[in-house]
Amino acid sequence: MIIFDLICADGEHRFEGWFGSSNDYAEQQDSGLLDCPVCGSKNISKAAMAPNLGRKSNQKPVAARPSDGPSDPQVTKPVSNTVAVPAEYREMIGKLVKAQEKMLANSEWVGDKFADRARDIHYGDADEKPIHGTASQEEVADLAEEGIAALPLPLPVLPPKSKN
Repeated sequence: MIIFDLICADGEHRFEGWFGSSNDYAEQQDSGLLDCPVCGSKNISKAAMAPNLGRKSNQKPVAARPSDGPSDPQVTKPVSNTVAVPAEYREMIGKLVKAQEKMLANSEWVGDKFADRARDIHYGDADEKPIHGTASQEEVADLAEEGIAALPLPLPVLPPKSKN
């Protein structure tokens, strides 16, 4: 399995594509099977990616970074075999993207420290400000029991350090 970062040239939307091989990607691209999940454009190409190079033999392993979710290949993700995305769906997703971007424009990314930071703000130990990050279902349930609002974002968010 190979994962490519793909980009829609029409809307500059970035997304991942999982393929059995580089040839599978090329065949799907040539057959017109690739389209943008946000706007439906067929003008898709590979985005620039950093090579995945192994460490040198004299280097110590770097501590694993916190995960945004399980990396188990058995975990399922929502998918569709629909090739043509209805125009009203593309319009709705586009509006949702803009609304979330506006909502997060003044929000601080706190990563996996979301629950702790939300508590600090709620109890007055930190200045009140909008934050976003990651939290487990258990952490969100605990926040709710304490009367602290935490809502899931409608669309995935890349951590700032993950963006090119």
